[in-house]
Amino acid sequence: MKLGCCLNMLGNSVDPIGAGYIPALASSGYDYVELPLAQVMELPEEEFESLLFEVERSGVSCECCNNFFPASIRLTGEMVNKQEIESYVEKAIDRAKRLGAKVIVFGSSGAKNVPEGFDTGRAFDQIAAVLKLVQPYALAAGICIVIEPLNRMESNIIRTLKEGKALMDAADASSVKLLVDYYHFSMEEESLDALKELMPYIRHVHFAKPEGRRFPLEPDKRYGEFFEVLKNGRFTERVSIEAYSDEPEEEIKKVLFLKKYFYSL
Repeated sequence: MKLGCCLNMLGNSVDPIGAGYIPALASSGYDYVELPLAQVMELPEEEFESLLFEVERSGVSCECCNNFFPASIRLTGEMVNKQEIESYVEKAIDRAKRLGAKVIVFGSSGAKNVPEGFDTGRAFDQIAAVLKLVQPYALAAGICIVIEPLNRMESNIIRTLKEGKALMDAADASSVKLLVDYYHFSMEEESLDALKELMPYIRHVHFAKPEGRRFPLEPDKRYGEFFEVLKNGRFTERVSIEAYSDEPEEEIKKVLFLKKYFYSL
């Protein structure tokens, strides 16, 4: 397994991508950085080129992107515009590929949440259609799209691993797999048995201390049980810290203890 970090949750109004923390990840020994695609898409080409240079210079690669779609791109409801979605997808996947990403996380609650009064079944079909649309672009770029089940406080659709698997099956796209986010997983009180059953489809992990969605700073029995399921399921991919921090520079270093769970319990 590799350890990375999602930087957008450490960002601010001046630096929404959180790119200022790339050097801290590199110097602390992280394996990769995960950057927010929706925010990356807002950069003019010149600024995007500067981001590419910063990533390359740091020595820590961008192997993943989260935040696939911004809330302004509607994926469900009466205002869905297929042409707008496809145009965004084509450009977004191109930028992700140029960054070096192998994985794009599809949570995007703002884009896919079901509008009030709209049929949930129809919305589910719309989301599956979006993933089918994404498929050829993802395949051509060598990128895996991972469905991220969220929790009920953030999303009104696709909140459990089982529901994520149902969406994966409906999309019927070889480039689409699943992500397990330990924070959302805990908030939804999903069982480790549910995770065990779906391990063959898990291609990416997000991790945070469930209480407050903070950086995990010390060992916890629950963490060991979670990572044991990953190891027994032959998971060898990436684990990204996706959490808030009041002292990012210090906590980026402290969280490295998690790596011990990758190898021995």
